[in-house]
Amino acid sequence: MLKTFLRLLGDDAQVLHRYLGLTLLYGLLNGLTIVAVVPVLHGLLGHDIAAAVSGLAPMLVGVAVCWALRRTVEKAGVRFGMAVLQTGRHRLSEHVARLPVGWFDPDNTARLSHVSTQGMMALAQLPAHVLTPLITSVITPLAVIAGLFYLNLQMALIALVTLPLLLAAFGLTARLGRRSDAGLHASTARTSRRMVEFAQAQSVLRAFNGEDGGARFLEQAIAGQQRSARRLIHVSAMSVVVNTWAVQASFAALLVAAGWALNGSLGGTVTPASMTALVAALVLVSRFVDPLLEVASYSEVLRGARGQLAVVDELFAVQPLPPPQKPVQPADSSVAFNDVSFGYGPDQPRILHDISLHIAPGSMTALVGASGSGKTTLVRLIARFFDVDQGSVQIGGADVRQLSSAQLAGQISQIFQDAYLFQGSIADNIGVGKADASREQILLAAEQAGVLDIVARLPLGLDTQVGEGGARLSGGERQRIAIARALLKDAPILLIDEATAALDAENQAAIAQTLARLRGKRTLVVIAHQLSTVEMADQIVVLENGRIGERGSHAQLSGQAGPYARFLAQRRAAKGWRLAADTTNEDAT
Repeated sequence: MLKTFLRLLGDDAQVLHRYLGLTLLYGLLNGLTIVAVVPVLHGLLGHDIAAAVSGLAPMLVGVAVCWALRRTVEKAGVRFGMAVLQTGRHRLSEHVARLPVGWFDPDNTARLSHVSTQGMMALAQLPAHVLTPLITSVITPLAVIAGLFYLNLQMALIALVTLPLLLAAFGLTARLGRRSDAGLHASTARTSRRMVEFAQAQSVLRAFNGEDGGARFLEQAIAGQQRSARRLIHVSAMSVVVNTWAVQASFAALLVAAGWALNGSLGGTVTPASMTALVAALVLVSRFVDPLLEVASYSEVLRGARGQLAVVDELFAVQPLPPPQKPVQPADSSVAFNDVSFGYGPDQPRILHDISLHIAPGSMTALVGASGSGKTTLVRLIARFFDVDQGSVQIGGADVRQLSSAQLAGQISQIFQDAYLFQGSIADNIGVGKADASREQILLAAEQAGVLDIVARLPLGLDTQVGEGGARLSGGERQRIAIARALLKDAPILLIDEATAALDAENQAAIAQTLARLRGKRTLVVIAHQLSTVEMADQIVVLENGRIGERGSHAQLSGQAGPYARFLAQRRAAKGWRLAADTTNEDAT
């Protein structure tokens, strides 16, 4: 736990050190103040009022110091919590910003979103609300045990032995709770994704499921979350009961020891002095058990916090792609794959096998193949979403692993199948491609991508707000804005993954014309199924099961009885489909 906090705080770790030091001191003084009651009891039980009064002064001083120190500890805890919120979030975001783009799948993005908002807030509240009483409740019994050694050796030994046993019981229930926590977090993440899906896909769901909106998948996810929540509630309740029983068992053992001492079975006859020591020991025993009961009551809260810290640890454990020791400048905008093989994990099958491919600068290459053949993976490797398992990917003769992040970003512009827009205006979203772009440059990119047709019918034109994620625009409109953004960046290499999939025929033709104008000016790597786009490519690469099935120009491949010829036949057949009119009904009328 402390290691994770230190990683979150970085250079602000002294805030944690100061807080821990003050809290440990407070817990120790709290225990010593409790032990200070022993002289007072001795004086009272021995009818020595002077001794009782003289022993009362140190105890009152201890109470006053503990009260003042507690305020200081609380302030230190608040500063610690604020540092976790500010510095911790900053350091986590810095680490995540260095992670490969391919890491940001829906599951990892959901985990990151949860831990950076609710998770960090929960961690920031730990010092003031959990750690201070918890640390104090652990340190105080140790000081009490020291007093018991002075009063009753047997009871002190029993108390000392019970501590590791109690820690073992707490650890066992914590492990059981962490498993249930993991199940609840997973089911909650699934439910969150289903809720977003349910809201975003209402048109599709209602078309196939009627007015109820097709809530079956969402209901299943909610039911799974409820089962996980019930399981966690049962485990949590059992943990509290087990922890409390363990503390009460230690208290019972101490009472048995006190009874033996009272009967004289452990130390001969009972004298007034031994009776006084026994009564004082019983007082200390009660103060020994109370903090432990508080530890037991905080065990569930602490376990939840450990779950959040475990997610933070997992995020920090993800290693960024190694930066180059000496960055190399690309010679041109060519792209080359040299005997490349790649899989998404050590336990996952390879997606690409022995890919060797050269893409000349200023040329256009179309990637064709069935779904799952490796087209998108190939494009992502150019942008270094991941590092290859074997071989190398080069830009301008330089391995992408030898390019700095800034160099690689400057070389590549990308258009994805799923366009994402930031909250702001249309002009703001296009301008993301080039921070210092003028209004005229934004207008030119908008014209090239067919965005001007969209803004012409909007009251505010380019200044129209798109909403969160572009929610106020259609999928095709979002895609055209994303294309304009990529065109504005004016990078020498343009990667296009099904960019025209959400557009109608008219806009597909407009984008095809834009790509035709860019030929010779930029290196284009296009994943497309539109014949008009594929046919204009200088080089067509057909992928089959992660391997290059064939390559060449449209003229070369169309005359061969290979996979490209089959692709052409399928496209032309699909393009020739028509809905025939019902002539029988027409004749009847």
